[in-house]
Amino acid sequence: MSALTVVCLGVGFGQPGQAVAQSPAGAVTAPVHDGSGTRAQQRDQLVQLARKLVAAGAPGVMVRVDDGRGKPVEVAEQAPWARSEHPLRLSDEFRMGSNTKTMMATLVLQLTAEGKLALNDPVDKWLPGQVPDGHAITLRMLLNHTSGLHDYTEDPVLLPSILGTDQRRWTSEELLAVGVRHDPLFAPGTKWSYSNTNYAAVGAVLEKVTGKTLAELVRDRIARPLGLKHTYYAEDSAWRGPHARGYEPDAVHMPPGVPAEFRHYAGAPRAGHVDVSANSPSWGGAAGAVVSTARDWDRFYTALMTGKLLPAAQLAQLRTTVPVSPDEPKGPGYGLGIQTVTTGCGTVWFHDGGIPGYLSTHFTDPTGKRTASVLISTEAFAEFPDAFPDLTQAAKPLQSATLCAMFGKPAPEAARTD
Repeated sequence: MSALTVVCLGVGFGQPGQAVAQSPAGAVTAPVHDGSGTRAQQRDQLVQLARKLVAAGAPGVMVRVDDGRGKPVEVAEQAPWARSEHPLRLSDEFRMGSNTKTMMATLVLQLTAEGKLALNDPVDKWLPGQVPDGHAITLRMLLNHTSGLHDYTEDPVLLPSILGTDQRRWTSEELLAVGVRHDPLFAPGTKWSYSNTNYAAVGAVLEKVTGKTLAELVRDRIARPLGLKHTYYAEDSAWRGPHARGYEPDAVHMPPGVPAEFRHYAGAPRAGHVDVSANSPSWGGAAGAVVSTARDWDRFYTALMTGKLLPAAQLAQLRTTVPVSPDEPKGPGYGLGIQTVTTGCGTVWFHDGGIPGYLSTHFTDPTGKRTASVLISTEAFAEFPDAFPDLTQAAKPLQSATLCAMFGKPAPEAARTD
């Protein structure tokens, strides 16, 4: 799936880093003072930008910024029709899409630290005969998207599950099999290309090595140790707590630029939209099936970057990157399940994720002391940005202002509302 970008941020299951790497326009590098007036102004600006995004067509928006200096700033804005269905709260569960990859990489690195596998293990060691060139593709290549494997989400067999008309449970092996029936894009290790098939393979390896399900691994190795009460790997459409409702435009209100095959989502009709929150994310698998909250995810990022989840050696491996663009060797980089980019407001580590009805981007600074999240309760506009110009343009300044607020710095000129 395609990318919505602010500072080289890819959204959804598609290719992160499709945008030009650059600092936010007009970003100011001077720090903001700690006065309560400044913090109030910062919150007011995020509220106004979130409201603009709602006015542009987003059913709901949530923002959380923890700059490490006190109580986090939290914002929730909704269209009136969506609020009547369920008022958004920052504690609401949200489908995290490709943010799942950061957790999967963390699990692999935990097992690496325990000596149960190695990043240079060939895929054939764990999945013999299941992956073309499996003798030449390493676990590291899967994690940093340099394997060359075709993306399974582009296969038409997945379309009914993506649209919610098929609620089947997909296994890691089944998703992997869909991806590898297509020719590889390039020889292993020679290029970078974002592919969800990499993480289907990662999921299958994790299950093979441990004898446990991905749901058990997320629960036992991440959620429970960190006290993340609303974070889990979803195997079907069931939610475990209060959750945000996700929506996509119905067929009548879907813009003309959206391909015919993506115009008919399953779900209950709601004000020119369909509520897709009862559809199963199982097809996301290890590439995108985790459910969490903005608060839980910020806690996860802090634990990850401060070494609570990984020893120093494995954390360094997580943050060893390959260039997203061959033309920019010092530009945006992809590590093991996480990305990095340097902006005018600071260097961030981040990932993002989209699955129908749910779009989110999560940031942290290199120390894990500052975190931020932007969650939007619709996703099709990120897949087809040209078909939704108003939403696309309104989302960019909100993401950019959120990132800068995390560093306690003024928003870029393009994001200012005054």
